Amino acid sequence: MRRRCGRRPATAAVVGVALAAALGACGGTGAGTTAHAGAPRAEAPQGGGGPGWLAPNADLSSTRWISGPIDSRSVGRLALAWQVPLSGVATPLVAGGVVYMQDNVATVYAIELASGKLIWKRSFSAAEGAVATGPNGVALGGGRVYGTTTREVFALDPGTGRPLWRRRITRGTDGIDMAPGYAGGTVYVSTNPGPSTYAGGAQGTLWALDGATGRPRWRWATVPRDLWGHPEVNSGGGLWYTPSFDGSGGVYFGTGNPGPVPGARGYPWGASRPGPNRWSDSVVKLDARTGRLLWARQMLAHDLYDWDLEAPVILARAGGRPLAIAGGKMGFVYAFDAGSGRLVWQRSVGQHNGHDRDNLRALRGTDRSTALRKVLPGMFGGIVTPMAADRDTVYAPVVNLWTLYGPEGETAPQDFNAGTGEIVALDLATGRVKWDRRLPHSPYGAATVVGDLVFTSTFDGTIWALRKDSGRVAWTARLPDATNGPLSVAGDTLFALPNTPAANGQPIALFAYRLRGARRSGSR
Repeated sequence: MRRRCGRRPATAAVVGVALAAALGACGGTGAGTTAHAGAPRAEAPQGGGGPGWLAPNADLSSTRWISGPIDSRSVGRLALAWQVPLSGVATPLVAGGVVYMQDNVATVYAIELASGKLIWKRSFSAAEGAVATGPNGVALGGGRVYGTTTREVFALDPGTGRPLWRRRITRGTDGIDMAPGYAGGTVYVSTNPGPSTYAGGAQGTLWALDGATGRPRWRWATVPRDLWGHPEVNSGGGLWYTPSFDGSGGVYFGTGNPGPVPGARGYPWGASRPGPNRWSDSVVKLDARTGRLLWARQMLAHDLYDWDLEAPVILARAGGRPLAIAGGKMGFVYAFDAGSGRLVWQRSVGQHNGHDRDNLRALRGTDRSTALRKVLPGMFGGIVTPMAADRDTVYAPVVNLWTLYGPEGETAPQDFNAGTGEIVALDLATGRVKWDRRLPHSPYGAATVVGDLVFTSTFDGTIWALRKDSGRVAWTARLPDATNGPLSVAGDTLFALPNTPAANGQPIALFAYRLRGARRSGSR
């Protein structure tokens, strides 16, 4: 989540938190260690592959579904194996017995999976764009580790952390706050309006860079350069999360909202950006080789409420055809035919209070209201973090949290502790609701599927493991403090993190839970 216009909740307190003790406190001694040299050259498998977590959303299809020994029978044996203090992290990747991750000030770490020992770390300065942002993260491929600062894309040697190349792709008020994607020798990174504010003139653009050199191959602007007539005020588009790849040359992603939201001084309810504001709040498929548009479907025209269609697009098969599953903060899940882009089904999830059609009234110029609106889902509600899918089910983490809007800007701070949530299981082929597990707090921990369980975490710091067949709670654990970081699983290990220092002095850290008594074979 970005900090402005529906970004990372401010109460996560990731800004300004120093690294808590050098990572040597967890064992390990500095950069240059080569015991685990070499990230895998093979790309991540499609959908429910091996036990490693090889891409930001587990695989190139963004399913967040892996195999492994953790299931409803073994989950009770999860116990804390190690923890690594740092300044907040994105989803860690695991390959060859090494955990690769990036924190909120762009530092990249390589950590031994078995022990939590530091192998190396690579830091960047504020002048290089190392400021507290997110979501961040790394990608693996071609024998390299890829990451970003707020300004640049870079490649590191996986054995030592040595920089291999750097490429600046931002201009003006653009920024970067996403994990890169990697497929077919190409690195994919998008700029966006920010990363901290939606300043006028910021145009989200997806870049495709040569993985070996960083040279640009193509770029595709998600919104027009004239920004619908008022570039001094307007901005929009860009990606939050890594694109998905179908293995046949298709690149899929969802785009962010237009700005300003809901309007600006003198331009109430988006009057500075008349019309539908394409291609904001859209699902897009591009040709991986050329960047040519294959199809795009805008699901929300003239967005007033910061309802990005930002969740990673899940690629799956159902009913004999390939599907592209998308979701976003408008509180809907959509299934498209991956070949044609035709809408197959859509499903409303979570709580809505009747403002779903306000955008259409404003688009027609008939909404002159100056009254405040209490909108549900709000700017931090709906589907904020990634969904997951297995062979027949999509699992959507849904946040129920309202926002109070005025015609020229937001008018009330968010109380993130007031949010509740749900995990909604939908039939992959039809969108039918299979079950709906209500949660007492907001599930900002995404959804992750392993064995017969679906995992998430809620803002109060609770980790949840639910049965896939029913939504019944199989296991819970408590982190020291609040969290909005996605969970991930590699083999017998579950990764989670709190975002704020606890009252008892517990620092921000990456927590690794491991099955007690599990055999540690094949970790390298």
